[in-house]
Amino acid sequence: MIFGYARVSSVDQNLDRQLKELEAFRCEKIYSEKKSGKDFVRSVYREMRSKMRFGDVLVVHDLSRFVRNKQEILNEWKQITEDEIDIVVLNMPILDTRKYKELAGVGQLVSDLVLTLLSWMVEEERNRIKTAQREGIAIAKERGAFKGKSRKYHAEAKGKDSLIYNVVVQLLKQNESVVNIHRETDLARNTIYSIKRQLEIDKT
Repeated sequence: MIFGYARVSSVDQNLDRQLKELEAFRCEKIYSEKKSGKDFVRSVYREMRSKMRFGDVLVVHDLSRFVRNKQEILNEWKQITEDEIDIVVLNMPILDTRKYKELAGVGQLVSDLVLTLLSWMVEEERNRIKTAQREGIAIAKERGAFKGKSRKYHAEAKGKDSLIYNVVVQLLKQNESVVNIHRETDLARNTIYSIKRQLEIDKT
């Protein structure tokens, strides 16, 4: 069976492009979810993985749909291929294990080298984004433009503010709309959006 897997990090992101590509590849079963790519602790991915058997094929748009951690990519790739399941990465045709079944030497070596390089690049991109965010905040603080300390509702809030923050986080995780959370908590929508953006940064 040909399995397709699509993933984005947050509920605001769109899966349509990935799903269209997987359908065009004629995947027989497509799984999708909106979860952080920091690790493989993702219910939909684990469910799909449990159903895969010898001779199946797993198709993804790019390596970052797997996970954004170099060692976890390498470990998962190794486990899948050891189970004799093929992997196809659509935006990098060289990463198609079906091509190397008759090539015990050079073909597999090329695939391994490219996989190692790309998985490193995926992790570096995640680190670059987080570094840029930290540097941007530091520059804003120097200019007096960063108002982070004025935030009332955040992960380190105390007392009533902490309770309200936790309610908002829980509702966001349940995919409640900002409008509904506004009605439930009476918080300003901009405040809710701010909490939502911070959660997405934390899990990038």
